[in-house]
Amino acid sequence: MEATVAERGQITLPKAVRDALGLTKGTLLKVELDGSRIILRKSVDDAISKARGKFALDGFGSSEDAARAVRDEE
Repeated sequence: MEATVAERGQITLPKAVRDALGLTKGTLLKVELDGSRIILRKSVDDAISKARGKFALDGFGSSEDAARAVRDEE
């Protein structure tokens, strides 16, 4: 696969790559250099931020209340 660098330094990743990695508009990528290679990695922080708020707190008013309850059980 190939990608061409546009005038402003932008590239378009092939659709097969975006689909395989679940990359969507706004996904953060970490850019690293390894000699003459460019390495793009999906940002862990981005994955965490997308998951934030998607889990039920099972009756707790806040995540802090849930954390306190878990700590009290230990």
